Parts: sequence; C-alpha cells; structure tokens
Amino acid sequence: MRDGYRVFDTHTHLGTARHSGRTATDDELLRHMDRAGVDRSMLIPFPVVDDYRAQHDAIAAAVRAHKDRFVGAACLNPFVAPEEFRGEVRRCAEELGFRALKLQPQYQALNPVSRRSDFFFETAAEFRLPVIAHTGTGAPFALPSLFIAAARRFPEVTIVLGHAGGSVYYLEAIVAAQVCPNVCVELSSLMPHHCAEVLAHVEPSRLMAGSDLPESLDAEIGKIFTLDMTADARRAILWDTPCRVFGL
Repeated sequence: MRDGYRVFDTHTHLGTARHSGRTATDDELLRHMDRAGVDRSMLIPFPVVDDYRAQHDAIAAAVRAHKDRFVGAACLNPFVAPEEFRGEVRRCAEELGFRALKLQPQYQALNPVSRRSDFFFETAAEFRLPVIAHTGTGAPFALPSLFIAAARRFPEVTIVLGHAGGSVYYLEAIVAAQVCPNVCVELSSLMPHHCAEVLAHVEPSRLMAGSDLPESLDAEIGKIFTLDMTADARRAILWDTPCRVFGL
C-alpha cells in the first residue's frame, strides 16, 4: 500500500530474456515492490525465452509461493503450430490459473488487422483471458490503432494497450479507447503530461498502471500520485480497474 492506496503493477516480467539478456527473479521483484508500496504484480514472460513452457512453470511457482503478491500471464510465440498454441494457453488458464495473454508485436510480428490473427483472439476468448498487447516500439504491428480492428472483431475480449503506445503513439491509444469500449490503456512509459492527456479523454475505469522493469517502478507508480485527479480516479487506476479486468 502507498499513501493509503492499494497498488497493482499490471506489467512486470519474470525470467531471462534472450533478446536483451535481462534477468528478473521473484525475490528481486518483491524487494522493488516492497520499496515502492506495490501490493500485487502481474508476472509476464519476456517475449523471447529459451523455453516458454518452463517460463510459464516458473511464473506459476512464484504465484503459488506468493499468492497475495503475484498473478501470472501467458506469453508465447504465436507462430507455433495452432494446436500447440491453444494447448499451452489452455494449460496456463485452466491448470496454472493465469489471468491474461500477452502479445508482443515487436518480437512476435502478428498483424492484429489481418484475419490471420483471429486464432490469437479466439483463443483468448475461449479461455476468457484479457489480451495485454505491447504497443509503441515495434510499429507497424505495435501501433495502438491496429488493435481497433481486433477489438471490433472480438468485442468479448478485453484488450489492454500496454505502454499506451509510448510517447509517440499515445494519441492513437486514446482514439482506440474512445471507439472501442473493450479497450483499456496501461500507462507505463508515458511522461506525466501524456498521462494527463489520456486521463482527460479516457475514464479511469479503463486505465491502469504498470512498470515494465524494476528500475522504472518508483517513477511509474509515483507519477500516478503526481497527476491531478480525484481520489476515486486514482484508486481506479491503481487497483480497481486491473482487479476487475483480470478477474481478481
């Protein structure tokens, strides 16, 4: 808890990333969470790992060990065989209790406009998982506006625009949320004045906070406290919205 508010960090990573060499452990994340006053974090695999099943198992183990601090999300190469993709998402949802499915178009170049991507959103719908979509770096497939097409094809799937498109494309995230009621926006990587503009156009019931990396946690959560908003709006962004979206 921080300044009287419960805090949910909806975008963290656990494990080892092949693309960057970064490593994050549950003990490390807990230390950062405790220092920043974060009650709960969403654990997501890095987008490029040696073994996605082993990574999912490691996240499940961390969630079991710290049920009140962590929840898990699945992330795997969408271009594996369709039956393999669906089977692993089913395992994550039904056996491991994961609460979301991540798409990282910067490293997983799936076009959300194309019907070729239907299998991804159909799988999310089948297992009632919100999709956390990385947006911003990795354009064109990471453009927030492209997820309007998927959100309209699959209105039953909540799509969370991770990083809100970043400082270059955050206006697209605003438009996507305005035209699609099943689109939510996660605010990590934006400057505070960008967040204020998002908040002026998108209701707090569809906004949430995230850190992405431990070094950014204090800044990312801290900026939510510097913005001019009501206590109810701040409570929604920090806790109520993600708890509702991820079914907690």
